[in-house]
Amino acid sequence: MGGVVAAGHEKTAAAAVEMLKQGGNAFDAAVAGVLASCVAESVLTSLAGGGFLLAHTGVGEHVLFDFFSQTPASKELTHPLEFYPIHADFGDVVQEFHIGLGAMAVPGVLKGLVHVHRKLGRLSLEQVVMPAIALARQGVVVNDFLAYVYGLLKPILLATEGARAIYAPAGKLLQTGDRLYMPAFADALERLVSQGEAEFWRTMAAEITQTQGSYLTAADFANYQVIERQPLCLDYHGTQLLTNPPPSAGGGLIACSLALLAGCEPGCKSGCELSDHGSPDHLLALSQAMRLTNVARRDGYDARIHQPTVAQEFLSAAHLGQYQQALGDAIAHLQSAQIANKLGSTTHLSVIDNDGNAASVTTSNGEGSSYVIPGTDIMVNNMLGEEDLNPHGFHQWTPNQRMSSMMAPTMVLRDGRPYLVLGSGGSNRIRTAILQVISNLVDFDMPLEDAVAAPRILWENNLFHFVPGFDHAALGHITGSSMPIWWPTQNMFFGGVHAVGLDENGILHGAGDSRRRGAVAVAQ
Repeated sequence: MGGVVAAGHEKTAAAAVEMLKQGGNAFDAAVAGVLASCVAESVLTSLAGGGFLLAHTGVGEHVLFDFFSQTPASKELTHPLEFYPIHADFGDVVQEFHIGLGAMAVPGVLKGLVHVHRKLGRLSLEQVVMPAIALARQGVVVNDFLAYVYGLLKPILLATEGARAIYAPAGKLLQTGDRLYMPAFADALERLVSQGEAEFWRTMAAEITQTQGSYLTAADFANYQVIERQPLCLDYHGTQLLTNPPPSAGGGLIACSLALLAGCEPGCKSGCELSDHGSPDHLLALSQAMRLTNVARRDGYDARIHQPTVAQEFLSAAHLGQYQQALGDAIAHLQSAQIANKLGSTTHLSVIDNDGNAASVTTSNGEGSSYVIPGTDIMVNNMLGEEDLNPHGFHQWTPNQRMSSMMAPTMVLRDGRPYLVLGSGGSNRIRTAILQVISNLVDFDMPLEDAVAAPRILWENNLFHFVPGFDHAALGHITGSSMPIWWPTQNMFFGGVHAVGLDENGILHGAGDSRRRGAVAVAQ
């Protein structure tokens, strides 16, 4: 079967496209690609992390598979909690992360991949795991991007014996050009096939819960379920957007920004006009939509994120009307009138096959807890130590609840067919990266590759970030009271959108974001 894949690493994309060549569908490809990414991009994702897969079948059905991390069922402890800070040196700034056994939330990637494969896949599980097994045994050459990430996460990758065995096997952290091996991961995948998912899950749970210093118990693993949700839907300029619904926050915030931009058309009464891409009018509208989305988010969205009607009420005309008016007012006003870097340890894969099946899957391990499950080379997540995921403070989480996330696997449909399949890593910039690529395609008719590669902006915390490609002099007046930050180069800070889609002739093609060394693979 033919198709196209865009992913965060060439080996990830190659594993996925191999499934298409063997007659598998987009869902076989997605599962194989994520498994391979657990080797090729192992500091960004893991079978003991969390994620989401948005599926669109060739017969027009769509579903969001939620296999993100879950909070433990209890905060009661029988032993001291292992939870401590480490510091990642970004050069200009040092950022604090929290790791250790007490930072681990209930993982979901393993169960999610098996669930999706069982429900939608075409090939055997043995076929789907083979590329990852081969990659883990043969090793993968460390590229410059991953070497950079290893350097940032050095305190985590050297904190435990299990992590050092993978990332510093000779006593020194792997560098560009070195080869990463994960033979125990290959053995683990072979056991997954021979034992089955249920036994593998029980064994993994037993290894994790016997550790002393975490919240996790056997009951947390026994009760974990993959959740199938209806995607959040929004009509935008003649297309239909499908994205991740609550309790994850990112999809709803993308939908909010697009709803605000939907009124920004030539001749609109508010004076909000997208005009030429990269023009002052365009960037002013885009930045103010980002700003007002952040304001609207604080207006009850985050506080009610687990309520079943929150998305409907948040995106209602009654609620958004005030912000659409504020967008016009802010633009009219401005027309007449230090950086906390965040890694965003997340990766994404997009795939469409020739039968019209499409998958958009985003997974993450946080930064990793540093704890590696013995005999598996699988590092467990540190979601309970992620500041972004614990806005009320550490250890203040509600027990036994799906954690909220900015991850937003997304599709744009035209006439019921996937026209664009995309997603991104990048922590809090996931939504603004996806927003800009969608707008580039839909509003400015850019080719997919150009839409992904185009320079991006970010408005956040009263800082207005620009990258090369924009005119300093022409844009100086639109920052208002915001502090302008002019980046010297393109940077992974602005996300990594890996996208596939159909061009005007109905031909499949893809784009991997160079900011995160993205890659594309095609099966004819």
